[in-house]
Amino acid sequence: QVQLVESGGGLVQPGGSLRLSCAASGSSFSINAMGWYRQVPGKERELVATIRGATTNYADSVKGRFTISRDGPENTVYLQMNSLKPEDTAVYYCKVELYLSGRYYRDGWGRGTQVTVSS
Repeated sequence: QVQLVESGGGLVQPGGSLRLSCAASGSSFSINAMGWYRQVPGKERELVATIRGATTNYADSVKGRFTISRDGPENTVYLQMNSLKPEDTAVYYCKVELYLSGRYYRDGWGRGTQVTVSS
């Protein structure tokens, strides 16, 4: 089993910043890529940012404003969100790629943390 605990969401004014964290724990699996996705009611979940080794990938809508990073030994992934806009309002989910004995096993998802950008 793997547990993903997200934190750092909340209410922030436009132009403000938030830092999301997602800590993964569990002894059976190794973790390859980690990432953040977001979803608003009535829409599909969308990719925000991923990190695989030293390679990062961002949605066009957040490039230059969001930064993803990872603390490898702690299996923790962070999302620094700056210059937040009302359209960034969503539930943010952490996702990890789980590997077992060196082979891809499945994806793991966190429960989500709400980010609201409003004045």
